[in-house]
Amino acid sequence: MQNSLSSKRLSLTKLSLGDIDFIYELVNTPEWIRFIGDRNVKTKEDARDLVQTIMNNPNVNYWVVRLHEQLIPIGIVSLVKRDYLDFFDLGFAFLPNHTKQGFAYEATSTFLQYLVNENYSPKILATTIKENVNSIGLLKKLGFQFEKRVEIENEELLLYSISIDKYSIDYLTTSFFSVFTNANQQKVNLEVINDLCLPETIIIKKSGLKEEVYNLRAFVEPRKKILTDGTLKDFEEKEINEETKIIGRIAQRFSKYEKSGYLNGAFFKQSGNKFFQFIKTVRGWKINAVVWEDEE
Repeated sequence: MQNSLSSKRLSLTKLSLGDIDFIYELVNTPEWIRFIGDRNVKTKEDARDLVQTIMNNPNVNYWVVRLHEQLIPIGIVSLVKRDYLDFFDLGFAFLPNHTKQGFAYEATSTFLQYLVNENYSPKILATTIKENVNSIGLLKKLGFQFEKRVEIENEELLLYSISIDKYSIDYLTTSFFSVFTNANQQKVNLEVINDLCLPETIIIKKSGLKEEVYNLRAFVEPRKKILTDGTLKDFEEKEINEETKIIGRIAQRFSKYEKSGYLNGAFFKQSGNKFFQFIKTVRGWKINAVVWEDEE
């Protein structure tokens, strides 16, 4: 594993002895003790011992999450191989003052994308107790699915999982939709679509019994113009429901979407259906075809 990762607002670095004060604070928060367990860390020396134990265990990886601007540690993301689980267990915890601000999602999604790029494991697990509704909500947002209940040391845990292939396809789809968003002053960068798709990708707009067929360049150019010249403002398109089928190294996904914005000054809101096809290449999963149809 590399030693650092970065996202828009955060940096993730591997746990070190310089993080003792932060770990002492984190593991003694009421949330950690309630939802993860009391580590009996009563002194800074106890915290040092805990950090050293984690660093010495090759099956335990802790990454400290920091704010870019102040380099203040605000949470951790962990990856642990537990004896009672077949795959690595993803964990996360944040200081109370830094929850409900999207930091946990940003950090964990950045870490999962790193695991995808490294082909680290075909499947990632996560466990939590049923009372930890915030963690369950985050796991679902990341795309994890509930598998089963497991009992460990007389405690019932909920086991969630996601395949790395499914996470990759989720990421590609979300990125494809967000490429065209200019709402909330988001800067449009349509060149990103070249990283999401094969160069030969076909995109088809269906309207009644007629269809418009595009290659990537023909699809992007007119949209780039209207998204940057003021014709289409505050535009946002997002997936609201999906069904994905993965068979080996090919996949398909049916998406229900909503979009809204101001076209030539007039507000509009519309929904529709998109059908994606994907293939797994030496560079990971890529989109190779998209068909969409707006609902009338």
